[in-house]
Formats: sequence, structure tokens, C-alpha cells
Amino acid sequence: MAFSEISRRHPRPRLSVSALARENELLREEVAQLTCALTSRAVIDQAIGAVVTLGRIAPEDAWQVLRDVSQHTNTKVRTVAEHVLKFAQGGALPDPELDELRKALGRRALRFRGGERER
Repeated sequence: MAFSEISRRHPRPRLSVSALARENELLREEVAQLTCALTSRAVIDQAIGAVVTLGRIAPEDAWQVLRDVSQHTNTKVRTVAEHVLKFAQGGALPDPELDELRKALGRRALRFRGGERER
């Protein structure tokens, strides 16, 4: 069924100019929030890749490492991810985050025993 058929059967109520302006503002805010979320997700995904490489662990474990560091340092995951990316590129990682990163990697590191993974 075409959109025009649907809109004829279920017409939207006419909105006032002020209601349209408010609806437009709400949609702009939603777009801004979604854009921010997508950007944050990209940074976090890149940091997961860096932790996978640094710790030689699975991506699921790398995500948990970022969460652990975030929780133990009371820092947002996105901020931890940004710091980890800088660290992976040769920059410094704040000492509390570096300490927690080492601890979290130690907890998540996979050990091989007889060809099988053991946590």
C-alpha cells in the first residue's frame, strides 16, 4: 500500500505553527542524540579492537575490560575508550585507568591448557 493511500485513510491532524515548531525542535534534539550515540559507539568499537590487540583477548572480553575500567575508576565508558585509543597510539593513560586496565586484562586473559581455553 502506498504512503498516499495510508495518509488518505488515516490523515494526521493538522498542527498549529507552534506545535510544528516544537515537533521540529524535538526531532532535531533526537537527531543530535543519535549522532552522538553513533560517534560514541565508533570510539568504543575502536577501543575494543585496541584492547583485543593489547591483551590478546576476545572482543567480548575486551568490552568487559572497558566496562570494568569504567566502573572501577568511575569514568564513562566512552571516556575510557578515548583514553585507551590514545594509549594504543603511544599516548599516556591516566594512572588509575592504567592500573585498572592491567587488573582487568589479568582477570580476562585467556590461558591455554591442553589446547583448551580456561578463564
